[in-house]
Amino acid sequence: MQEQLLRSQLLRSSPARSASAAGLTPRIVSSALCSARSPRAVPIPFRVRAGPAGGTGASLVVGSPCSAAAGSSRGRAMAGLVNLEDEEEVKGYLENLGIEYSYQCYKEGDPDGCHRLADYLEGVKKDFEGAAKVLKENCEKNANSESCYKLGAYYATGKGRLSQDLKAAYNCFLKSCEKGGKKSINACHNVGLLAHDGQVNDHKPDPVLARDYYTKACDGSFAPSCFNLSAIYLQGAPGIPKDMNLALKYSLKACDMGHVWACANASRMYKLGDGIDKNDAKAEALKNRARDLHKEQQEASRALTFGE
Repeated sequence: MQEQLLRSQLLRSSPARSASAAGLTPRIVSSALCSARSPRAVPIPFRVRAGPAGGTGASLVVGSPCSAAAGSSRGRAMAGLVNLEDEEEVKGYLENLGIEYSYQCYKEGDPDGCHRLADYLEGVKKDFEGAAKVLKENCEKNANSESCYKLGAYYATGKGRLSQDLKAAYNCFLKSCEKGGKKSINACHNVGLLAHDGQVNDHKPDPVLARDYYTKACDGSFAPSCFNLSAIYLQGAPGIPKDMNLALKYSLKACDMGHVWACANASRMYKLGDGIDKNDAKAEALKNRARDLHKEQQEASRALTFGE
């Protein structure tokens, strides 16, 4: 009876068990911060849907609407010559920046310039519809990985007056993932989530395809994908046999990258000795690691709230 109770505490990929146990609702996330930090992780979702900001490992990662000026080396160099306390000077600088990016995109035919223009329209002008048009052309015509990724985010959330369309989002994320680039790892994770969720395939989950794209993202050190892989192997799925050694491997990898739930799962696996050698010392160390990470996340969340 006690062993059954302990088993039930392992977070698996079952929708009812994982989502309800965490008290969390899977959702699409649009981060408002320019940060390299991985999204906060939660168990695998059974349904992807739009929701408030605050990234999770069970949510589509749809990027950060950062200022276009921050993404351009030339923009940063020019910024050093601008008196940021002079409103008119800053306004003129931003207008010139928009002209520069438009020239790069439409006159020079530079795909990176087009993406900078889309970032500028989104971050500076708040012209999301204009940004969507540039992203769509740059993804479809130039196959720019970053634009495909961001266009996928627009489709996923219905931004820029685009109709919310997860199938279109999936195709954009897939193109970005396969092309490679700064956001390709995030895109691969999103492909995995949408394949696992099944909404883009007539509500038929494809765990094998999900595993393959989670693996791509995990190989790129994306912790939520490593955790999702561990959950798949922990329970098994059609076409994927249960494998506790692989479940532990990916849990430990995600834990090393700061994933709270992965540390908790690895701790329970060592505690139970289910398919692996039981090790109380490692179980305790991983439990403490999970507790410390959880505390750090709570403190960071409070600091962010107070700083807003």
